[in-house]
Amino acid sequence: MFALLRQDLHRNDVDSDIMDIGFCVNEADYALKHLSDWVEPSRADTLLIFEPGHVRIRHDPLGVTLIIAPWNEPFELLFAPLAPAIAAGNTAVLKPSDTVPNVSSLIARLVGEYMDPKAFAVVEGGVAETTELLDEKWDLIFFTGSPQVGQIVHQAAAKNLTPCVLELGGKNPTIVHSSANIRTAARRIAFGRFVNGGQLCTAPDHVLVWPEVHDELVKELELATKAYYGSDPQKSPDYGRVINRNAFDRLQKLLESGKPVIGGQTDSDDLYIAPTVLVDVAWDSPIMQEEIFGPILPILEVDSVEAVIAWVNSIPSPLGLYVFTEDDDVAEQILSATSSGDAVINDCAVHPVVPELPFGGVGTSGMGKYHGHWGFEAFTNARGVLHHSPLIDPAVKYPPYAKHKLERKVEMKLLPRTSGLSGGRAVGRLKNRQLIAKQMDSKQTKYMVN
Repeated sequence: MFALLRQDLHRNDVDSDIMDIGFCVNEADYALKHLSDWVEPSRADTLLIFEPGHVRIRHDPLGVTLIIAPWNEPFELLFAPLAPAIAAGNTAVLKPSDTVPNVSSLIARLVGEYMDPKAFAVVEGGVAETTELLDEKWDLIFFTGSPQVGQIVHQAAAKNLTPCVLELGGKNPTIVHSSANIRTAARRIAFGRFVNGGQLCTAPDHVLVWPEVHDELVKELELATKAYYGSDPQKSPDYGRVINRNAFDRLQKLLESGKPVIGGQTDSDDLYIAPTVLVDVAWDSPIMQEEIFGPILPILEVDSVEAVIAWVNSIPSPLGLYVFTEDDDVAEQILSATSSGDAVINDCAVHPVVPELPFGGVGTSGMGKYHGHWGFEAFTNARGVLHHSPLIDPAVKYPPYAKHKLERKVEMKLLPRTSGLSGGRAVGRLKNRQLIAKQMDSKQTKYMVN
């Protein structure tokens, strides 16, 4: 498994364990630990007019689901949504990416060997196979990938009114305020940007930094990058490669958007692009117009919280927003005035490992949330069920309405919500309300109960 990830992604085993194998295990373990609580129907308040009775909410499986995963985290982004799909009681067809053919073949073999073939299947292939799958009628489509392909998936789903969870990407702004711990910020940003060759949807896409700490941040980024990957990252066993030649050519062009102060070296034969930091980047340069999805980090200067807010609100809603600051008011001001799928204060790209957090995008970065209980909710239908006893049947709710106009007004004043009471307790509560009503004019209450 690790060998195939190295072969397809040029990724070291530790990152593969954290980002793919171990992540899937943790997601499944979390679901197993909490499943008995998740599946238990929950109770809700009941209007007194429906007593004796009670309200409950079931969590029913949606049915047959389709899960489409990208290549950059091929196990995690396929099996992490599959865990809650199974927990919720669904069946699933899994579509791994053909960009990682060895991993895709392994997934097909493992699923066929260890999972019920009547409930779970793998379809390998590329665009043609995915297109054919999207023509089918599903009960839910779960897609992780680019916003451009996400639009295609959503349009195909709309033909059958199929609900979707779309986990898409975007340009994740990373703000470094003058109050930030610059050394820690640099270490965490460098790790988040350069791990897996920068090919993560949650990676910091660009940095907005206050001018007074700009030079210090660049210096600390250089120290952190050297500490992680050595003086020649191409020789480091821990540094990855770009996935293919098309991605390499696109990223090499983006390098022209600024001045490299760290890295900048490339090797097309090795699909190698050094961990690179760019300065003197124009706001309208090519690298600021698209998600980078590679080991290049542009740094731009800002001098106010207002300027940060204006920039974040001028771009499509990002998947992640990262704010490095020791001033809580600064962080709260930015969060309150902007939108993003998720946000992290004083770190970046690590929030998916917290199962209690809802993970997902907003706007062009996606729709729907998952991980932990949020994944279970995504794959279930919250089905409300009202149990209403026939023992008491107020006539006031039936026609002719003109006859009961006054009584209906009185009734509404006397019908507060109850807390899901049933049986004798509910009848007792109803009798208490009737005693209050009897203190009023008998004509006003004669239609309260048959």
